[in-house]
Formats: sequence, C-alpha cells, structure tokens
Amino acid sequence: MATQIKPPQSVLLEVRNLKKHFRVSTFNQAVQTVHALNGISFLLREGETLGLVGESGCGKSTAARTILRLVEPTSGEIFYRNQDLLALGQNKLRSLRKEMQIIFQDPFASLNPRKKIGKILGEPFDIHGFTNPEEKKERVSWLLDRVGLSSDQIEKYPHELSGGQLQRIGIARAIALNPSLIIADEPVSALDVSIRAQIINLLLDLKKSMRISYLLISHDMAIVRHFCDRVAVMYLGKIIEIADSASLFNNPRHPYTEALLAAIPSIDPESKKQRVKIKGDLPSAMDMPKGCAFHTRCPIREKKCEQSVPQLKEVHLGHHVACFLRE
Repeated sequence: MATQIKPPQSVLLEVRNLKKHFRVSTFNQAVQTVHALNGISFLLREGETLGLVGESGCGKSTAARTILRLVEPTSGEIFYRNQDLLALGQNKLRSLRKEMQIIFQDPFASLNPRKKIGKILGEPFDIHGFTNPEEKKERVSWLLDRVGLSSDQIEKYPHELSGGQLQRIGIARAIALNPSLIIADEPVSALDVSIRAQIINLLLDLKKSMRISYLLISHDMAIVRHFCDRVAVMYLGKIIEIADSASLFNNPRHPYTEALLAAIPSIDPESKKQRVKIKGDLPSAMDMPKGCAFHTRCPIREKKCEQSVPQLKEVHLGHHVACFLRE
C-alpha cells in the first residue's frame, strides 16, 4: 500500500524581526528603554498550535498584543494570510480582526462586570454588523452550549460565575465570529488545577471542530507538551530555540530550554532526570547584557558568549537554536 504524503500546510501567520521597545520613566525621573521584543521571527501554519514559552518578563504577552496590533511595534513585519497587517488602516484591520481573536489570562479582569453574559457575548456581533436580534440570541445560546454552559447564564453577571465558567465565556467570545487564529495568553494560569484540564481539552476540541490555529503563550511546559505541535522558547525578548514539540522535549539544544524542561515535575518516582541549574534572576530588559543575553546565567558559557550574539541556526530538520556551543 502506498504511503500517503500529506500536503504542506499553508502559512497563516508570519512574523519577521518584530521589535517592541517602550520608553519609561524611572523613580529618579530618568527615561529608559525597555527592550520587550528584540527581533522575533516565526511562522504559524493553518491548523497548527505553536507554543511560545519562557519566564515571566521575557516578552511573550507583548508579542501577543503586538501581533494583534493592540500595541504598535517599534519595527518588523507581520503578515496574516500574506496581508501586511502593519500597512492596514483601522477599518480594514477591524474587519480582519473577525479572524484573529485573543483569550486573556485573567477571566475576571477581561469581562465587563457591569454587563450581563448575554450582552458580553453579543458584542462581537454588534461590532461587526449583525443586526437581527433573534439570530444574535440564537448564536449566543449556541456559543454557551459549545463551551459547555447552559443558556441560563445569559442573564447572569460575571461575578456570579466561577473562574472556570468565566474562562469558558472568554473562549465563547473568542470563537463567536469563527476565527482562524486565536492567541491564548496563559489561558489557564489563573484557574484551579482541577479546572485547567477541562479548559485545555475544550480548546483542543474547538481546534478540531472549527479548524482553529493557536498561538499558545504559557510558562507551563507540561501543558505546552500536551497542547502544541511546535514550540518556540523566548528569553529576554528573543526566540532562542524553536522546533516541533517532540524534538524540543526529547532533544533540547539550548541550555535554557534544558533548564525549563528539567523543572517539570515528574510523577515517576524512578525518574532520574538530570537537573540543569541556572543561577540568578532574569536580567532587566532596560539593561540588556552584551553578547548572548543568557550568558550571565548559563552554566556552560564561554568567552565568545559574552561578546557576540548567536543567531538562530538549523541544527536538525525544523529544529533551530541560537547557541554557539550547540550548533
């Protein structure tokens, strides 16, 4: 029997050398620059889930908001289905946002406490010109059912629901207009452990049934391993390793990635996972280290690492790493 070759997936989102720098005033009134993003590049294909991982403060959430133009980039390029998002005016961008949605980290903060759930879920239809009230009501009921909630929730306010229920509302709002891309920014980190699996499984189900592509932002490597097709590792505003999920988890090449994976708790008492320790805290994005940004904490650094910046290079098919010692 002949082996079936799957056709290549088309590119949905392409980010090229994206940078975002913020000017901030410090306590002594001096103005400094926060280098939140320092030239990240990646592709997201149709039907794919890409995980963007790293410590808090590495630029993951800034990347999400910049890609959607909720904040404007300092420089770089963003293409959605070959359309240059940075060249679009506000009207065209608003129309295109039907296809690009975001799920926020904190469901309590992302929903208007003064509005009932029915009104919150109806807003996307109001914004994009759905004028038939009966059709909108039916669509809202369908959304609630799709995320596992009853239509009784329509008349409730956010404070009357649990955290897990609120995140389901956030997901329902995100899928209201049948998007092709959803950026999920730490979608379960604010929830109880018992609820997290339910939300992740819901997102996976929606991926299959609605053919959604995800950019999942997370610091939870166990969830990323379960959820993502490919993974990009960020450190101080740069992507330092990117590979398919199996390759990255089974054969990490960057010492920072090794440290992240070593920190994943194991339920196997016989597991003898070697601990890779990194010293110190994440350097300030206002005072970037020279050379490789990770060299100040790297257990295997050499002199070259302190002087030059390594570039992402392919070390195996589809597996790229920015490290002089692992090329």
